[in-house]
Amino acid sequence: MKKRIAIFASGSGSNAQKIMEHFKYADNAEVALVLSNNPEAYVLQRADNFEIPTHVFDKHSFYQTDEVVDLLKRLEIDIVVLAGFLWLVPENLLKAFPNKIINIHPALLPKFGGKGMYGDRVHKAVLAAGEEEHGITIHFVNENFDEGEIIYQAKFRIEPGDTLEILKFNGQQLEHQHYPKVIENLLKKYN
Repeated sequence: MKKRIAIFASGSGSNAQKIMEHFKYADNAEVALVLSNNPEAYVLQRADNFEIPTHVFDKHSFYQTDEVVDLLKRLEIDIVVLAGFLWLVPENLLKAFPNKIINIHPALLPKFGGKGMYGDRVHKAVLAAGEEEHGITIHFVNENFDEGEIIYQAKFRIEPGDTLEILKFNGQQLEHQHYPKVIENLLKKYN
């Protein structure tokens, strides 16, 4: 029986796309559902292109009801993957999937994490701090932004004169290269 992945995303979904590509012909796992809090998110189109079902939810149903948790349980989801999902995960979802919700962050945590630290904001902060290296962190999700146990990190050197665009590009390359593989390796550990 294939392990079943649910992806949460709020925007374009380039990481979600790489994960869908990675598992499209996999024997051991499949992306079973893509969820978004944004009905205009391009990730929904990407999922449709792969013929993967989607579900859009609002703040009320996410935080005040069990609608999302019930859906994930009904679909027998094994792992929840956040790929550019900007809301804090509620307690009911954390309890339903203990140590089975992971996130990718575009910096080397614990630096440059926390509420409001996403996308260009992270890279600008790294540049402003004069850091010599930058990278990505894949981590388990807990009740706080970017504070869960670190699963994997990859980094690159920041060269003199590197711009925001170069940092974004280099980071995204690492995300696309490593996130699907880390998910695959984690699924092998689940019964």
